[in-house]
Amino acid sequence: MSDDRYPDWEAVYNDNVDRVYRLMYAKVGNRPDAEDLAAEVFVTALRPLRLAASVGEVRAYLLATTRTVLAGYWRRTLGREITVLEEDWALVEPAADSGHTGAGARAEAILAELPERYRRILQLRFLNACSLKEAAAELGVTVGNAKVLQHRALRQAAVVADRMEA
Repeated sequence: MSDDRYPDWEAVYNDNVDRVYRLMYAKVGNRPDAEDLAAEVFVTALRPLRLAASVGEVRAYLLATTRTVLAGYWRRTLGREITVLEEDWALVEPAADSGHTGAGARAEAILAELPERYRRILQLRFLNACSLKEAAAELGVTVGNAKVLQHRALRQAAVVADRMEA
């Protein structure tokens, strides 16, 4: 980087991909979703982002894009938007894969309050990164039933999460 600007798109990606991924991982708590969401941030930002922008402007734009992509993810999965991100994202440390982060403990508390079948489908889909087909096979139900079960489990989890925040 010279003159506080990136020389090309590869430099933009290489300088920011770890930061975006760590932020997504800290928010969603699992590697597959964090990787998909980080990729979505760069694909979304690619067209409107200008290489003539300063490093700070590029990072600010990527943070705003990260916030938008994360809001879309929460809206799709839980039916609600969560868009609060740390402003100084350079300080975000990578979350440990051990699952003992604050988000992990909160997810475990939410899962503990769900009925067994709801808990199991969410564990398979979001903690074990199983496909819907794999989760359905594990539970001994059809893919259609697994979709319904997942939808109901996410709704119930959102209710539990709202109650915990109150």
